[in-house]
Amino acid sequence: MSLTVEVARTAPRGIAAIGIPVATSGAVPRSLGWSRAELTAAGFEAKPGQVLTVPSAGGATLVAVGIGPASEVTAAVLRNAAAALARAVPRAESLATSLAEVAGVAPDEAAQAVTEGVRLATYKYLRHKRNENGAPKLARLVLLGRTVVHDALSEGAARGLLVADAVRRVRDLVNEPPGFKNARDLAAVAEEVAREAGLDVEVWDEERIEAERLGGVLAVNRGSFEPPRVVRLHYKPRGRASGKVALVGKGITFDSGGLSLKTGVGMMTMKTDMAGAATVLGVMSVLPALGVRAEVVGYMMCTDNLPSGTAMKPGDVFTSRRGTTVEVLNTDAEGRLVLADGLTLAAEEQPDAIIDVATLTGACIAALGHAIAGVMGNEERWVDQVLEAARRADEQMWPLPLPSDYRKLLDSDVADLKNIGSTNHAGVAGGGALTAGLFLQEFVGDTPWVHLDIAGPSDAPADNGWISKGGTGFALRTLVELLSTYRAPSR
Repeated sequence: MSLTVEVARTAPRGIAAIGIPVATSGAVPRSLGWSRAELTAAGFEAKPGQVLTVPSAGGATLVAVGIGPASEVTAAVLRNAAAALARAVPRAESLATSLAEVAGVAPDEAAQAVTEGVRLATYKYLRHKRNENGAPKLARLVLLGRTVVHDALSEGAARGLLVADAVRRVRDLVNEPPGFKNARDLAAVAEEVAREAGLDVEVWDEERIEAERLGGVLAVNRGSFEPPRVVRLHYKPRGRASGKVALVGKGITFDSGGLSLKTGVGMMTMKTDMAGAATVLGVMSVLPALGVRAEVVGYMMCTDNLPSGTAMKPGDVFTSRRGTTVEVLNTDAEGRLVLADGLTLAAEEQPDAIIDVATLTGACIAALGHAIAGVMGNEERWVDQVLEAARRADEQMWPLPLPSDYRKLLDSDVADLKNIGSTNHAGVAGGGALTAGLFLQEFVGDTPWVHLDIAGPSDAPADNGWISKGGTGFALRTLVELLSTYRAPSR
């Protein structure tokens, strides 16, 4: 369901619910009709994201929304508070709130955060449900604010809605069952999105992929009935660009592990292994509307990874586009193989910087859990710029090293590289997220590059703040923020 967002000084008639922000100290807004003592007696302490529906004589449902200490309110606090408000009134078709007018946050940033929180918290994937009784009904959001900040609120709300809808599109793609999203399906969606957004798009079929010498993509695809696809998206701003960035997304539409077969449990979430490619598509889709000044090229590297009589075997060697030969010792370490070709293509575009996004390793989940992405890169200032954008977007990311002495763990007896690090006496590879990053680094040359391992936060086990259960669309908001404020790193 679409959402309209408007700005008004007072709540219009007929609004179903009104969210009223309450800090942990200071005066309680009179419009709520309850005193601090009454709220406390009801168990409401105004902690960030805490909500309490307050009985009213009639008209709109009133909801107290905790924002914590007034001096500590940030856009992130408002985003999560707005998400909690939306979930508190799941059947409401219209909602008004003064959250965007809380002091301490610029009106445009506040409006964007509140709009994102509401829009993302009301997301549910229901395409294959016969009964949609649990579907959110919210179709109208009114941001209450003073007339003097009306324009800033409107601009922020428009940006928030655009970004949130792009996140929702990524969530739809990630949540889609694998039988409905093979590589050709993803490419078709990308073509449609590109037309709508005004992007240039190319779709490479298997013949073009072979002609382009994308040996990693072809190797992973060997066991599949479905052909691979590579999608190249291009955004070029009007006038002089502030720089050029290349994005590369892992698009494994289903990962069985190939002949290095995963367990049954391990395969249950592997429809999400194309989240990186979906994120690249989502980011590219909003760049024209946002008027981003950087030129951006995006590559989606799409195939599935299945076992069959033609599948690549442990011990096989293939030649990547870069000319590097790779010994495949574990066919379940396939994402880095398609990314190797994608990163080579990206480097050939001669950008100022590259970012790849991938659900790459279980080792990163072991290190950082399911809420934090790993960040690795070859240029400190570029890594710092990405991390700063993540902080502003309220997406948790943590820097991980690329220790040069671990590079020898990728040495192969029969090829230039092997696709996994050396194992210890128990047969277990240590530092798997790091050796995966070191593998990818071999294909970027001297271009500043960052690798985002989103294996953990790309999928959520439960609702939490603006995150909804299932595919999350994680990293899209960080990348949009990054590209909107892009500064070309020096080489």
